[in-house]
Amino acid sequence: MSAALDPVDWLLFSLSRAFRSPLAVFVQIQGCVICLTLAIGWAFAAYVRNREINRMKDAMKCGNSFAFLCHDINELEHTNQVNLPRVTVVMPLKGFGEHNLHNWKSQITSLYGGPLEFLFVVESTEDPAYHAVSRLIRDFKDDVDAKIILAGLSTTCSQKIHNQLVGVERMHKDTKYVLFLDDDVRLHPGSIGALTAEMEKNPEIFIQTGYPLDLPSGSLGSYCIYEYHMPCSMGFATGGKTFFLWGGCMMMHADDFRRDNYGVVSGLRDGGYSDDMTLAAIAGAHKRLITSPPVAVFPHPLASDLSFSRYWNYLRKQTFVLESYISRVNWLMNRGLFSFHCYLSWGFVAPYFMAAVHIATALQIYIKGYSYEETTCTTSGLLLASCLAICTLTELLSMWNLTRIEVQLCNMLSPEAPKLSLDYYNWSLIFVALLVDNFLYPISAFRSHFSQSINWSGIRYHLKNGKINKIERNRGRGPKFTDLGGKHLYGKKGAPPKASFLSSLARSLCQWHQPKKYEV
Repeated sequence: MSAALDPVDWLLFSLSRAFRSPLAVFVQIQGCVICLTLAIGWAFAAYVRNREINRMKDAMKCGNSFAFLCHDINELEHTNQVNLPRVTVVMPLKGFGEHNLHNWKSQITSLYGGPLEFLFVVESTEDPAYHAVSRLIRDFKDDVDAKIILAGLSTTCSQKIHNQLVGVERMHKDTKYVLFLDDDVRLHPGSIGALTAEMEKNPEIFIQTGYPLDLPSGSLGSYCIYEYHMPCSMGFATGGKTFFLWGGCMMMHADDFRRDNYGVVSGLRDGGYSDDMTLAAIAGAHKRLITSPPVAVFPHPLASDLSFSRYWNYLRKQTFVLESYISRVNWLMNRGLFSFHCYLSWGFVAPYFMAAVHIATALQIYIKGYSYEETTCTTSGLLLASCLAICTLTELLSMWNLTRIEVQLCNMLSPEAPKLSLDYYNWSLIFVALLVDNFLYPISAFRSHFSQSINWSGIRYHLKNGKINKIERNRGRGPKFTDLGGKHLYGKKGAPPKASFLSSLARSLCQWHQPKKYEV
């Protein structure tokens, strides 16, 4: 019977039959389970964030107009404010981009009532961030305690970690807590106060952290980054204890650095590549507590010209962190994460390929008038594809709902800022990003594993036994822009990066729904 079929049809029908084998059916059911698991996780995260929104609304109904700062308005009394501990904010900088100035202003204009100092740490005066920060400090010199520090070149660890440690060395002698912030974090007025209050409430906390709310700019690359971060957002929306840590926002006890408790300084300084992965490993090894308060979610606008190639560079850096480790146990955990993530990523993508074959088979049978008996195909493939479609829709709705609630929470936490909205949300690009990101993750992970080197902001790091053992700086040969913020890395601006073919194609396909750019 197959001889009467067109060769393409024969191949299509053969694949459809193969995809109804027990193993293939298991893979397709597994894809449905992955979608539903993500949907449930995002639903729980949305519940935690929404609970905080309701608490703020209740406080405002009771007359607390400053619920975005604290739930109990009595905490704003002068007698309470004068006893707040000193906090030092350390911001390691590299380059200057379109959102940096806004982010820095949100950080230094915090409404924290206690003693507060800001240390902007750059590699040298040649960094474009140096002059921008210098102007910012001059503009606010009478209102904030802010300094810019030249850290010099790193020799034993990543430049970011080197800048952080230099900042810690220069912090005030009376500082009780140190807050590390990336320069792409947009703080809320009460963020520092909320983090400090939790540290004061529970001295057992080792690190407090938060997580960014990515705001896609419209390109496929920006949606891929948004989709990449969304699964991790579950681990930060617990309202308390978590095992996750984001290096963009980490509050710690200053004495842990002064005394090198648990080896935090030596662990970072001696070959450290990733600050958050290293500190998370130290916390796990010593059974120290990491928490993430429900208000620690920060708007993170992605660069308006974020190309697909820059997304790929970012993904490479994210997978590369699994190659760094500080102990045998940490290495085993990273290998487990490596294997688990790669398996789930391709386990997520494969069912969609199978579903596409099932649907194409059904269309060919319908268009060319074949009978199911003639092609030895059945409708079970369509049933599996239908189940996957329902689970995918559930997953996308859950992702959208969490994003909607986090946007609402951010608007309430920053009432003075321009309102964020979901008018830009592009469902078609979200779905494409789901497939693209999960397909590329294992490729990036394996490339990182076999290369053992990475280019991060124009600096190439080489690992040996999980630690940095070689650093190369080739200013003229590296990238001129950072990946997410599109920051200029050098004093002289380079040419804008060319849009990738995939990014251009995606924009062409989605012209009917051109996303709006952020005005915040």
